Amino acid sequence: MRAADADILILPGLGGSGLEHWQTRWAKKLSTARCVAQADFDAPRFPEWIESIEREIAAATRPVVLVTHSLGGIAALHVAARGSDKIAAGFLVAPPSERAITELTAIDPAFLPIPRERLRFPTLLVASSDDPYAEAEFSRTLAQDIGAELVDAGAAGHINADSGHGPWPEGSLRFAGFLSKL
Repeated sequence: MRAADADILILPGLGGSGLEHWQTRWAKKLSTARCVAQADFDAPRFPEWIESIEREIAAATRPVVLVTHSLGGIAALHVAARGSDKIAAGFLVAPPSERAITELTAIDPAFLPIPRERLRFPTLLVASSDDPYAEAEFSRTLAQDIGAELVDAGAAGHINADSGHGPWPEGSLRFAGFLSKL
């Protein structure tokens, strides 16, 4: 699959993706990509986030590829658990653990528990060995549970602009390779 063959839905996490974040850059670079807007990125509310994502999926005219960061990945797992035949693939980057979600009081606790059903579409989960929001064991177990291929990004922090991953060319190459196999 080529990027032009899919509706690429970009799902940011808590705080959204700022101007320097790789997600924002990809949304500008990929002609079929769009960022799913949320009413409040700073105080995520479960029902509103899920409804926004489901609305964008329903509006898609091509197979949907979800490109997520952090809490956006957890929201994507909830949407997938509710079922949608339009989702063709998932590219989940740095999903946070239950511990992190619990500790971040701005996040609606309804995001828990994290769905762990095996996904019906190919998924790549990119995780960092020193992500402050996701222990390496959590990422390994989550990838195994949902049937995702785990990509170890090494010591890359939370894989966002704050950890030096604004352009994130390695991620772009990995995403292109993932799409080419679909």
